Amino acid sequence: MSNNLLAGKVGIISGALNEDSIAWKVALKAHEQGARFVLTNAPLAMRMGEINKLSEQCNAPIIPADATSMEDLEKLFSGAQEHLGGKLDFVLHSIGMSANIRKGKHYGELNYEWFQKTLDVSALSFHKMLAVAEKQDAFNEWGSAVALSYIAAQRAFLDYTDMSQAKAVLESIARSYGQRLGKLKKVRVNTISQSPTKTTAGTGISGFNAFYDYADKLSPLGNAPAEACADYCISLFSDLTRYVTMQNLMHDGGFSTTGISEEIVDVITQAGA
Repeated sequence: MSNNLLAGKVGIISGALNEDSIAWKVALKAHEQGARFVLTNAPLAMRMGEINKLSEQCNAPIIPADATSMEDLEKLFSGAQEHLGGKLDFVLHSIGMSANIRKGKHYGELNYEWFQKTLDVSALSFHKMLAVAEKQDAFNEWGSAVALSYIAAQRAFLDYTDMSQAKAVLESIARSYGQRLGKLKKVRVNTISQSPTKTTAGTGISGFNAFYDYADKLSPLGNAPAEACADYCISLFSDLTRYVTMQNLMHDGGFSTTGISEEIVDVITQAGA
């Protein structure tokens, strides 16, 4: 149902690969709420995914960009403003990649060149996006930038390896750039720490199903689905959250503040018996 929360607003949505992607669902919700936007992803990801289908559904053009390339990002932000007819009101960073995870490297045997690539793709790309936006004066006042994170930035999670460090850097960038852009242009910068979600990236992590079920049993509300995360993103793009900035916002059904649940106690008790 549309409440026209984003009527008249324009932006950039990155990272939509297929219908399982949170960014895909954000795009559909943003379109439903009256926004116009440009879609973007890396050329390789575009070849692997179905972004053209989303483009047609949302009447949104696609501007390919490698988010680690300043040249590509400059073309993305200038092209988006040209197409949308003005400065931007929102940007979604939904980008993450770890070759170490894909190739099953445990934490003690990380390939450091791949580690650096993980940091560049999954975290520094957010800084690069915001730096380009600042240089181009691409944001309207009271604009909003949102990046997707995970609680592994604060806690140790088996097999999340170098992505844990990437998410910690991502959240730190949001705080530092949130302070800067808030002073310069009243732009908000936040991260959302989402429940484990069955996206293409998420399910590629070893043991994903086990900690998905664990989080679901621990969380009083259960795991937050991707559609609900998309709703949360829309609220952060809207004028209803004008004074929310520099925050890592937990969207996890209560997982992050629950010690133990009855369901977990039952599982352990049954296993012990």
